[in-house]
Amino acid sequence: MKTDIEIAQETKMLPIKDVAAQYGISEDDLELYGKYKAKISNELWNEVRERPDGKLVLVTAINPTPAGEGKTTTSIGLAQALTKAGKKTMLALREPSLGPCFGIKGGAAGGGYAQVVPMEDLNLHFTGDFHAITTANNLLAALLDNHIQQGNALGIDTRQILWKRCLDMNDRALRNIVIGLGAKADGVVREDHFVITVASEIMAILCLARDMDDLKERLSRMVVAYTFDGKPVTAGDIHAVGSMAALLKDALKPNLIQTLEHTPALVHGGPFANIAHGCNSVRATKTALKMADYVITEAGFGADLGAEKFFDIKCRYAGLKPDAVVLVATVRALKMHGGVPKTDLTAPNVDAVKKGIVNLEKHIENIKKFGLPLVVAINIFAQDTPEELEAVRAHCAAHGVNVALSDVFAKGGAGGVELAKEVVALAESGKADFAPIYASELTLKEKIATVAREIYGAGDVVYAKEAETALKDFESLGYGNLPICMAKTQYSFSDDPTLLGRPSGFTMTIKNCRISAGAGFVVVLTGDIMTMPGLPKVPAAEKIDVSDDGVISGLF
Repeated sequence: MKTDIEIAQETKMLPIKDVAAQYGISEDDLELYGKYKAKISNELWNEVRERPDGKLVLVTAINPTPAGEGKTTTSIGLAQALTKAGKKTMLALREPSLGPCFGIKGGAAGGGYAQVVPMEDLNLHFTGDFHAITTANNLLAALLDNHIQQGNALGIDTRQILWKRCLDMNDRALRNIVIGLGAKADGVVREDHFVITVASEIMAILCLARDMDDLKERLSRMVVAYTFDGKPVTAGDIHAVGSMAALLKDALKPNLIQTLEHTPALVHGGPFANIAHGCNSVRATKTALKMADYVITEAGFGADLGAEKFFDIKCRYAGLKPDAVVLVATVRALKMHGGVPKTDLTAPNVDAVKKGIVNLEKHIENIKKFGLPLVVAINIFAQDTPEELEAVRAHCAAHGVNVALSDVFAKGGAGGVELAKEVVALAESGKADFAPIYASELTLKEKIATVAREIYGAGDVVYAKEAETALKDFESLGYGNLPICMAKTQYSFSDDPTLLGRPSGFTMTIKNCRISAGAGFVVVLTGDIMTMPGLPKVPAAEKIDVSDDGVISGLF
């Protein structure tokens, strides 16, 4: 089979204005970035905002393994299948980050015959949104350090600066640095840090902002440091908001591209604040809901991370009410959860599937806790046996959930017909009765306990001294009503990445907490969470190249 990038490059794309026209979007409502990319104007949103919403379908997955699940591929293939079935459908996806593209992933635009295009543009520079976020983040850092250099009128304690610089590239050498070395004019010497751009709070704010006024309000609330007497200092306090908003003016507008089969895709925003939300912006999702009968969107990593945050944070703030959920799994991944090493996954092993299926089982239970109907999508591989697939069907049937086989990687929309039928049936059933899993009025500790016990299966939660202190401080400062954003390993329900399957009764340790007051949540850190990852031993960048005539290879 051809590589992902070969398939994408051989596809005959439609001019994006023609894709838009099929959905009633005129060329006047587009800001074109060449022939195949565009931003949606603010004027269009104002025109459509009072329309009724279409059906919202969330695609999520089991806990990821090296075997792969194919969540984005499934999302794209499902949207193509729904379009084939005559449903007016739009995709709403996140933008890829350069760090993972050149590091461990090699790209993030789907795969096979279920991709969004132009694939190279999306995986590389795209429309410059991430560059705008990077620049706005670092402008704030520069203004903060300049304030200290110019007399420090606010009395900022340089030992308690929270704001970090950022770069859209995995570079572990920047995690911990010292700045201001040299002459007096070179700044105040202090320890500083870099995070990857998608871990910037500005990314979270871009994803959650309704409009420019909301964006500015959120930017103004960001806590960047504390004073010597322990009072928070915000971006508003150092007069950074207007200039940051100017840099983000165009980045706030959703981006429109297409799938291989010309279904429109609003690709906007990213994995916000390094907590595996991994979904696109509120603005893009809500625009899609006004323009289409079906909107397919997704959330990052497994349902314990991405879906939970989509439900408890994004839906809470945006007033979204999903109609159905697709839970993606592979037989290969279930075998890994059942204890099979990566090297032995092609060999039939029904017993390992039955052992590992407890991971899928827990995700099914979790999604039901939010009041949502779901279908399990098995992203099939040639090595999957009928016996293994039947084991999955039988287990899911016992939990009242149907299984649909998805072959969209090899067949595009035609390989998602069965899944599309299941999704339509669920979305039209009226069975969705969505509600977040905890109330805003609970204390921060009560919210943490709810997620840890109900979603992860923990038996107890313990707190390091730093976390205890931080939570008390946040509640005393009036942040106790905010939702929580759990930062946890994606590989396990627990905070131990080696515990696969369905661990239960474990003790979860909360190491620390930090405030994202602008975005509107409290980040809760469990285990070691990297906000500036390093590159692997063999980075994907080593295989990426470009020919004399400008053709890129190596992305996937």
